[in-house]
Amino acid sequence: MPLMRRTAAAILATAALCLALPAGAPATLAEVGVLPPTTPPTVPSCPTTPCLAVSRTTGFQVKVGAAHNFLAVPRSGTIVAWTITLGKPNASQIKFFNSNEGGTSEAGIAILRQVPKPNLTYKLVAQSPPVMLQPYFGKTAQFALETTLPVRKHDVVALSVPTWAPALALGFGKETSWRASRPRKQCSSTSSLSTQTQIGSPVQYYCLYQTARLTYSATLISTP
Repeated sequence: MPLMRRTAAAILATAALCLALPAGAPATLAEVGVLPPTTPPTVPSCPTTPCLAVSRTTGFQVKVGAAHNFLAVPRSGTIVAWTITLGKPNASQIKFFNSNEGGTSEAGIAILRQVPKPNLTYKLVAQSPPVMLQPYFGKTAQFALETTLPVRKHDVVALSVPTWAPALALGFGKETSWRASRPRKQCSSTSSLSTQTQIGSPVQYYCLYQTARLTYSATLISTP
């Protein structure tokens, strides 16, 4: 009985404290990187020809039409999940990519923070473990993070691809573009791995690719 009375007293004291605290802004749930339907539709290219994939790099969307920097985190909080829409490459396309892009398809997300100099340079502040993607080809898959990723306002959510991912929609105008972590003279090559993986490392995202969109997003719970 004494233990029950002490427990009840503690509950009442906690409730009284909560009533005394000023009301603050509530935590909100938001999807970073989601836009209204586009023209043409945002559909990954594979298995159509050309079947193009994101290969051996870390990248993020800069623009889709009039929308700018929509993969920048709008408010500090925590990334708790990420979502990717994947094409469905056929057997010969899968074999080609596996042979030429470092192995079976996998990807994760990376949190980047821009640094002042040199221009277009971002520091890696957090990342998720990569996920094997082939079981999800032709689908939109969401992956909850066992270890969530804290983010600040203006951090950028990027797609980290150590091998390849059929997550590239084509056919847009030049006002649609994304950036990758490849060196300045290797924008047209995927022969070397350029995925940004070292926490704290600064990398210049010089390479800009137009007329295509990366098909991923992330789920943010903002800090109340």
